[in-house]
Amino acid sequence: MSGFKNLIVWKEAKNLTILVYKLTDKFPKNEDFSLKSQMRRASISVMSQIAEGWLRRSKKDKLHYLEIAEGSLLELESQGEVAKEVGYWKSEQYQEFDKKRAQVAFLLYRYKKQIEK
Repeated sequence: MSGFKNLIVWKEAKNLTILVYKLTDKFPKNEDFSLKSQMRRASISVMSQIAEGWLRRSKKDKLHYLEIAEGSLLELESQGEVAKEVGYWKSEQYQEFDKKRAQVAFLLYRYKKQIEK
């Protein structure tokens, strides 16, 4: 098993990606190549950047990839707001998404702090 797969933050980012795929599956057909696709790519980017950062040797490089992951997570947060506001998600769906997103954000923050030491 690859080392990054043992990271709790990566596991939870993967769970967020799976959730995003499930929650965007019912988006209208006209969103296939816009909001739906953008949200899926952003969520995949979070877990991918964590994995790529894990491989880097220097703190500076590791942190750079984790900052990209944070940016993708913020994109995803913004996109989730749109999904809620335009009525693609019910309140419960948005709450489930936002809870998981916040968990990943916290774990990513903690992981960055650990590397910065």
